[in-house]
Amino acid sequence: MDDLFAALASPHRRLLLDRLNERDGRTLGELEAELPVTRFAVMKHLRVLEAAHLVVARKVGREKLHYLNRAPLQEMSDRWISRYAAPFARTMSDLKAALERPTPMSEAKSETLAETAPRHVYELFIRASAEAVWSILTDDAQTPLWQHFNMTSRTTWAVGGAIEFSAGDRPMIVGEIMELTPPRRLVHTFAARWSPEVADDKPSRVTWEIEPVGDGVCKLTLTHDDFGGATATSRAVRGGWPESLSRLKTLAETGTPLLMPAPAQG
Repeated sequence: MDDLFAALASPHRRLLLDRLNERDGRTLGELEAELPVTRFAVMKHLRVLEAAHLVVARKVGREKLHYLNRAPLQEMSDRWISRYAAPFARTMSDLKAALERPTPMSEAKSETLAETAPRHVYELFIRASAEAVWSILTDDAQTPLWQHFNMTSRTTWAVGGAIEFSAGDRPMIVGEIMELTPPRRLVHTFAARWSPEVADDKPSRVTWEIEPVGDGVCKLTLTHDDFGGATATSRAVRGGWPESLSRLKTLAETGTPLLMPAPAQG
């Protein structure tokens, strides 16, 4: 947590995070244009953010793209912001983001590259074995203990098998398992069904990768991509994954669910 606070102490690094929050998958050149410092200084700031796991870099073609990793920020929020204050804080944050969102003209910059790049990349270290994390991830009985909105799941655990996440009796996400390599890799499609707006989107893709990095420690990387553009689904899932991953990490490390407040009723 100290590395996280140290990384956020710099206004230049906070600005870089703001820009990645506005649009993920930016090149070094694009980020360099946002700061009144040298290219070398921007590279140093990005290295600090990567060391704190706030930024994840991915090669796409010949470009290196940078993505905001929201999972550590959600973990900080869970630890330092009361669950009663969290809904208000998130509402104000969403309002600020909406007011500061770039115009469609500015979002068009590097659109061709963004179409082929992952839209959301999250990375976190978990004090548990890869097998322990895999056993939670692939156990439908444990899904409500970590999934956003306490959703339940029903899955046929084989390539080509169906996967469904539901709130009560209502399917919220449906998909198909594309890859299943215990305990390292799970890939499935993701077709949102929670509103008419997202139901019109093509199915996207979720990739879970679990890598042992030490004695009883693993790195979990989640990539949600193949949206087919800036869809309603690609915008909506930004709020759900950080919570789900934080809850999964807590469950794997402590054996105790991280309870979250019920969603506000509209």
